[in-house]
Amino acid sequence: MQNRRTYNRFVIHLLCLTLAFLLFVSNGWAQVLRKPIPDKLIVLTFDDASRSHATFVAPILKKYGFGGTFYVCEFAPDFADKTKYLTWEQIRQVDRVGFEIGNHTFTHKNLAKLSKPQLTNEVDSLEILCKLNHIRKPVTFAYPAYFTSPIAFDVLAEKKYQFARVGGDRAYDPAIDHPLLVPSYSMTDSNKEIMMHSLQEAKNGKVVVWTIHGVPDIAHPWVNIPPALFEEYMKFLHDNQYKVISMRDLLSYVNSEQAVRLISLPTK
Repeated sequence: MQNRRTYNRFVIHLLCLTLAFLLFVSNGWAQVLRKPIPDKLIVLTFDDASRSHATFVAPILKKYGFGGTFYVCEFAPDFADKTKYLTWEQIRQVDRVGFEIGNHTFTHKNLAKLSKPQLTNEVDSLEILCKLNHIRKPVTFAYPAYFTSPIAFDVLAEKKYQFARVGGDRAYDPAIDHPLLVPSYSMTDSNKEIMMHSLQEAKNGKVVVWTIHGVPDIAHPWVNIPPALFEEYMKFLHDNQYKVISMRDLLSYVNSEQAVRLISLPTK
């Protein structure tokens, strides 16, 4: 009988601890979201400061009332070739009409191979160029070629970046994905089935992020997107009532500071 009472007390104590833990976790996750994430929420991101981002992409996004983030850098060695890349005046105009300019580092280096001073310089130099050209200070980041490192996480956290985008070809789930490791789908000229299927994941609190390069991309033809294909995607999103935003706009849904406290980053 005594053993039975002891066992019952143990079970009750364990249940109380479990309930307290669940309440704590539930309350924590509730604070990650500022408001519910609607179904059909899409984030569009564009990498590498391709000239077509100003001449073709931005006008189409404006036509449909879409948001978008343009992750810019001075892509070595031929950024000076303005048949391939944006001028800083064009980047400023993209910012002024309401799109987000994000940090893609200064020269698109592999961050996994950089020391902390080198990596910090890559991030700072792009911020300085934005300031010199009267462009709003970037608050989101895209890892060049998706290479990450613990040093990069430290630098971005210290500099108060709210979100940073990687690859992965899956939807972003704010309940489990760290804000400095937001996954995305990478668009090519031959993966239409994958990109269209990805849209089905934009539900139940998940957000689909697309990574797109030049439309067309003269400098990097292996990530070229034909203009007609891009316009087909945009028309589909518009006609099917998708809400299309920038990475920065996620802040209206996700409390990134709370998410940082609750979700751990990888250490390797």
